[in-house]
Amino acid sequence: MKKERRNRGNQKRAEDRGQWASKTEYILVVAGNVVGLGNVWRFPYLCYKNGGGAFLVPYGLLAVVCGIPLFLLETAIGQYTQEGFITCWSKLCPLAQGIGYGFFMMKLYDFCYILVQVWALFYLAFSFRAQLPWATCENTWNTANCLGLDTFNSSYVTANQTNTTSAATEFWERRMLGMSGGIEELGSVRWELALCLLASWVLCYFSIWKGVKSSGKVAYFTATFPYVMLLVLLIRGLTLPGAWEGIYFYLYPDLNHLTNLEVWIEAGSQIFFSYSLTIGTLNVLGSYNPYHNNCYKDCFWLCLLNSGTSFVAGFVVFSVLGFMAQKQGVTVETVAESGPGLAFIAYPQATAMMPLPQFWSVCFFLMLILLSVDTHFVTVESVITTVSDMFPKLLRAPVKHEIFVLLFCSSFFLIHLTLVTEGGIYVFQLIDYYGCTRACQDFMAICQCLAMGWIFGADRFFNIIEDMAGQRPNVFFKYCWKYMIPLLSLSSFILYLVDFKHLKINDWYIYPDWAYALGWTMTLSSVLMVPLWAAGQMCLTAGTFRQRLSILCHPAEAVACGMQGEKEEADELQTSAVTA
Repeated sequence: MKKERRNRGNQKRAEDRGQWASKTEYILVVAGNVVGLGNVWRFPYLCYKNGGGAFLVPYGLLAVVCGIPLFLLETAIGQYTQEGFITCWSKLCPLAQGIGYGFFMMKLYDFCYILVQVWALFYLAFSFRAQLPWATCENTWNTANCLGLDTFNSSYVTANQTNTTSAATEFWERRMLGMSGGIEELGSVRWELALCLLASWVLCYFSIWKGVKSSGKVAYFTATFPYVMLLVLLIRGLTLPGAWEGIYFYLYPDLNHLTNLEVWIEAGSQIFFSYSLTIGTLNVLGSYNPYHNNCYKDCFWLCLLNSGTSFVAGFVVFSVLGFMAQKQGVTVETVAESGPGLAFIAYPQATAMMPLPQFWSVCFFLMLILLSVDTHFVTVESVITTVSDMFPKLLRAPVKHEIFVLLFCSSFFLIHLTLVTEGGIYVFQLIDYYGCTRACQDFMAICQCLAMGWIFGADRFFNIIEDMAGQRPNVFFKYCWKYMIPLLSLSSFILYLVDFKHLKINDWYIYPDWAYALGWTMTLSSVLMVPLWAAGQMCLTAGTFRQRLSILCHPAEAVACGMQGEKEEADELQTSAVTA
């Protein structure tokens, strides 16, 4: 009886919220979300920096111990509850609902990564010019210290490297960003970047305005086409002179790095970042699955796809960096960079050295745009879904939902105009460094595992996954949830606080004290949600301390379902008595 009532409830909830039209849509959307910029501009550099092929040892171990178990946990939570990342906790452990509010704050800071899409659109527009502007110093924004590609040779670079800046760097800093002296000088809005920002939010709106009905269809293109571009760039990269020298730097194993604790920390951080863990996205995407979807099998294939893409992207990046190093007559480590420096300075410079530079530049920036589009619209959709689940009657109605999404996207477009000012890069770096840090992810991982592994019960959740997927997970996952992930995350959290260093830009710009205070406010705004919510609920719930704790540690719906079940049974008995 209880199982039938639960199935009827799940079916009705699915009809109200909507579901993926097919399993393919779910796989593509999740793949599009987890395969993003971190695979292209972060993993290859970390691999090279931390021992080459030796880095794959801690990366692989932590993917098995932390990545895959957390991926399954979060996906299964969404699929079981059919709710967003806030309301799902009322059906699991109401005391831990602060985790959902913490995810919400982290998501709002995560929106700032739309700026990468804005930059890529700007570069894409300039890629159609007859002469790529980041290749020469014959532009109005260039300085007397500019060094164009035509003047690169080893002796010149060696003699003048401290007094010159590359044409690519000057295009990035002076033409596109128009960098001011610091965050204190926001300056005016860069109207070209503002137009790119508007285009990015418009694209996001039309990708999600109908919920999963529209985002699932968009993913057929945005999730698959980057792989076409990646394959094209891989083939081109491997055929360039000097490519194998770059790949040697990428993969040459230095086993001495395995004794460095920082290497293991960075491997774990990359797993969390790349797999989209402890930020609520997987909960929401899983909530649109049918109840009996095999999420256990899905998590293995999706994690393998993510890590495999990261590995292949390393060949794409370092084959081109090897070619670039040979052209300039320098070592690969001289040109190797991570993050925006790789995507918007080093790689564009390398494409300008190739035959048909415009074509390769278009391919690269088109790939970057599509990688960021997927991740961004899924991030926004997960917040929209979560808020809609909190106010279903108000926000799920067809016309009201579209208006809500429009107002939401419009509001953040206006907020993000601060990011496209002359001092916007300083704001972006501040949010990136403090808004969604490793400490936040580690803290959320600890709380999530304690709530599910100990309070809700790992064995109980194993039974639920078995009921949904049709097969019981390996017992190894239970030990990961209960012991390994909390202990490893706690260690990483403590080390982050012990080794913490304030943000600096290019090792010369130091933020004012008020900016650092703002940064710590962003960090604490997500972390403190968990204890503040728990304390607030303990104060508001009636009863003794033990009674309140017992109520808040048991699913709210279990009590409601039990009461409803008793009511239905009583009605049936009453009907039978009247009939008799």
